[in-house]
Amino acid sequence: MADEQTLNSQNPDAEPVAEAVSSEDLAARVQALEEQLAAAQDQALRVAADLQNVRRRADQDVEKAHKFALERFANDLLPVVDSLERGLELSNPDDEAIKPVREGMELTLKLFQDTLKRYQLEVIDPHGAPFNAEHHQAMAMQESTNLEPNSVLKVFQKGYLLHGRLLRPAMVVVSKPPAETPPSIDEQA
Repeated sequence: MADEQTLNSQNPDAEPVAEAVSSEDLAARVQALEEQLAAAQDQALRVAADLQNVRRRADQDVEKAHKFALERFANDLLPVVDSLERGLELSNPDDEAIKPVREGMELTLKLFQDTLKRYQLEVIDPHGAPFNAEHHQAMAMQESTNLEPNSVLKVFQKGYLLHGRLLRPAMVVVSKPPAETPPSIDEQA
């Protein structure tokens, strides 16, 4: 103890230096812990945001699954509707022999159409409308003086939307301007 007292009396600043080093260590340690805390808080926020995004995507997927669950079934029924429509187009409404059959086909078609509407299937029947590549599939082009170029002249098969999403494009014939006839030999002379 006597040695310690002599050392302290010889160097009066010895104790404050030890305390200063210790407070610097504490400050550095506090700084390191604050950085770790900030990193942990940032990571927790990121994990929470990721979890929220996963939940939102799962909710959207479930909503889409409910909305479009009928897509495959509807695609299988559309040819039946097409056949009924073609049958009505090709049958003579004045023929008394097939009148009861025709009436049955009309009622069945109306029932199908009402059911499709109930399940949010919309018909795309663009006759006379401008060609829209998102909803129409051009099968041919035909010259026309009656309609503007790139308008739908004829609909081979109606298209359908399910909840606003294309289920089947309408197959159409698109108008084009009439070709100019080259001048005849007599006109050139």
